[in-house]
Amino acid sequence: MTREEAIFRSADMTYVQLYIPLELSREVVCLLGNMGNVMFRDLNTDLTTFQRGYVNQIRKFDDLERLIDYMSNVASRYSEATWKYVFHGDNDNATQHPSMNFLMSSMHTHSLDTVSDLTAEITEFESRVRQLDESLVNLRKRLNTLIEHRHAAFECGRYMEVNPGLRGRAARSQQHRDLEQLTVEDFRLSDDEVSETLSDTFSFDEVSEDNSVPSAGRDLSAELEEGFRHRTTIIGSINRSKVETLNKILWRILRGNLFFHNIPIEEPLLEKGELVQKDCFVVFTHGDVLLKKVKRVVESLNGTIFPGNEGRSTIKNLNTQIADLQQICQTTEQTLHTELLIVSDQLPMWRAVARREKLIYAALNLFRQESQGLVAEGWLPSTELLIVSNALKNHSENIGSENSAVVSVIKTSKKPPTYHRTNKFTQSFQAIVDAYGIATYKEVNPGLATIVTFPFMFAIMFGDTGHGAIVFLIALFLVLNEKKLAQAQNGEIFDMAFSGRYVILLMGFFSIYTGLLYNDIFSLSMTFFKSGWKWNSGFKEGEAIEATNTGVYPFGLDYAWHGTENNLIFSNSYKMKLSILMGFIHMTYSLFFSLVNYRYFRSRVDIIGNFIPGFIFMQSIFGYLSWAIIYKWSKDWIKDGKVAPGLLNMLINMFLAPGVVDEPLFRGQSYLQVFLLLCALICVPWLLLYKPLKLRAQNKAAISNGYQNIHDQNASESLLESQEDAGGEILVTDYDENHSNTFEFGDIMIHQVIHTIEFCLNCISHTASYLRLWALSLAHAQLSSVLWTMTIANAFSSKDSGSPLAVIKVVFLFGMWFVLTVCILVLMEGTSAMLHSLRLHWVEAMSKFFEGDGYPYEPFSFKALD
Repeated sequence: MTREEAIFRSADMTYVQLYIPLELSREVVCLLGNMGNVMFRDLNTDLTTFQRGYVNQIRKFDDLERLIDYMSNVASRYSEATWKYVFHGDNDNATQHPSMNFLMSSMHTHSLDTVSDLTAEITEFESRVRQLDESLVNLRKRLNTLIEHRHAAFECGRYMEVNPGLRGRAARSQQHRDLEQLTVEDFRLSDDEVSETLSDTFSFDEVSEDNSVPSAGRDLSAELEEGFRHRTTIIGSINRSKVETLNKILWRILRGNLFFHNIPIEEPLLEKGELVQKDCFVVFTHGDVLLKKVKRVVESLNGTIFPGNEGRSTIKNLNTQIADLQQICQTTEQTLHTELLIVSDQLPMWRAVARREKLIYAALNLFRQESQGLVAEGWLPSTELLIVSNALKNHSENIGSENSAVVSVIKTSKKPPTYHRTNKFTQSFQAIVDAYGIATYKEVNPGLATIVTFPFMFAIMFGDTGHGAIVFLIALFLVLNEKKLAQAQNGEIFDMAFSGRYVILLMGFFSIYTGLLYNDIFSLSMTFFKSGWKWNSGFKEGEAIEATNTGVYPFGLDYAWHGTENNLIFSNSYKMKLSILMGFIHMTYSLFFSLVNYRYFRSRVDIIGNFIPGFIFMQSIFGYLSWAIIYKWSKDWIKDGKVAPGLLNMLINMFLAPGVVDEPLFRGQSYLQVFLLLCALICVPWLLLYKPLKLRAQNKAAISNGYQNIHDQNASESLLESQEDAGGEILVTDYDENHSNTFEFGDIMIHQVIHTIEFCLNCISHTASYLRLWALSLAHAQLSSVLWTMTIANAFSSKDSGSPLAVIKVVFLFGMWFVLTVCILVLMEGTSAMLHSLRLHWVEAMSKFFEGDGYPYEPFSFKALD
């Protein structure tokens, strides 16, 4: 069957009911998801999310998706190393893994058993990957601790060997001299160095009998050797940025009763997954109380304390442990890489399967539970009803089931969703309309007319052949490379421009056209044809001259106007009147769309009560103004020896002084203006009263015919028509929803008053709003002219012509002009013109006919899982 084109109006929708046997429920929903044309309706609105029948299945696949995400995160952490194994040939064993054939085949199957097996397979893989990953993390942490311990033991041991006894009294006295020169301010701690917890933990007033400061006469070497024997030495490591803080805190807490020395570790060490610079340190003190204080300070600063120095044997043992642990880490890492290599290509498929199953069971939660099956209701395009029915029958035959899903058509008063079939060209234009509101079912779609009017309104404001060519070439590049660019991730702003590439293409094309009409290319004129004006040859310098009209320029604006003193006056008048004409045409054809809607919905009361008085009101004022503009342009006022009348004053006097014409435009003008003014005044009560009074009379007639109100009568007539169209088919009806059961004259009257006031005021304000076409066009042209004059025009002076400096000047000023042109005139001015064109469509045009009271057609589909 050929697909119906649905761009002028939304596609015909059919409300269907499906009865699905329980044993086929998942397979049927999966089939419908692959077809992607049924929009299910929630039949369990009275149940909460946790009261529905398939909550447990959704939770199971939520957990499964979390397992897949975990494996994906682990794979991303080891991706570089994993591919290293791939290219070195270590993937031979992976391709021979017994699960690979199953994984490849499961992509093309959808049975419940296959999904269950896949779930078990994913769980098994995740368990192995998690165990290996956690083991590898713990092993690396232990290995890092041993390496850090080896550095500390080696550096501190070497320091003690190089400084035996710390060189006796000389070293001690030098240290005393250094410490005695420090003041209390040198050891004052900042808030960042000492925390509240640290202050509470350590008491500076605690004094032990072992804490006496050694005198200068005592032998420090003997004390240190004694300290080694009694375990009064502490070695460890700490972050390099905290070394000074540690030294100051220990000096204050221990009252100088210690020896502290730190040695930088050249090799960066791993801490919490990051490489950091650390120092190892050695602290000499005496007494268990002081040792405990040192340990508590080091731990509070996230330092590490290692067992006491045992000499060379300690380093030898550490080397043995590190070598063994490195071998274990390498084996574990290689095993983990092999597991990740197996699942790396399957993760996207697994994630798609998990999300697909969640969508299936979420859809099943929308169905009503019956004794032997499920009942589903929803919307689908009428042209695809037979396709869905045949697909369900074929599915039952293929699996050999005696039961099959049954599709029934329901005639209902529920409002159908709006579905406009679009392609890659019309989709972006339809998105412009949908951003404002979704069209009511079967009303005229503004997206079709927007294909032409949106870029043309933009071009009137942007009109420059050069700037339009830049926009056109950019969009043409996006169009020609759309397949390649569609697969790339380029950022949100670029994606917005890419999705609207065809809109930008037409914007550039129409801008080239209007630029030719304005005879404007980068603020310069184009001399394609012979000018219709001739300048006098004989004149003196400083004398004002006037051109003589010798003919008509064949296309667009004559280039002789560029550079003249009255150019701005002429272009202002021309573009201002052109914007009024464009606004009148745009609003008039939009108003006719309302007539098309009223005729389609057979609303005679709206045709007589809304369209006809509204059309007369608009034509009697602004239609007359538009005709006067064209008439004034077409008449040769110089030949007649008259001054052309001002149309703005004419329109004002038409309301303030009816019948009075100061500067006549044509014969009988005063009588015509009075007649048009009376027509406009008559249309106001016509708009206000006809529809409410007519609907009240129809409601009384419906009650006299046995109906409760006019809505029941319309519903009954619609049912009879649908039964006649169905040829006697038995149809289920539902007229309980989306219709008011009472007729409220007050509500209708208030709505009509608001509509009348809005329409009359909008005819004035919206027409004035189209003057933005003139304003932005003038601003764009003047800004382009100023930019040219201030940049590249200065490069063509004859002062430096022929010199190397002139060449450099041209290149520099051209680059400056081009960059500013693209950034300011093309991007910024183009965006401004696009937004103004958007407003003219959303407000000025669409308000004349567009209700926008619909909701989008969003079928159940797996397409998003690709």
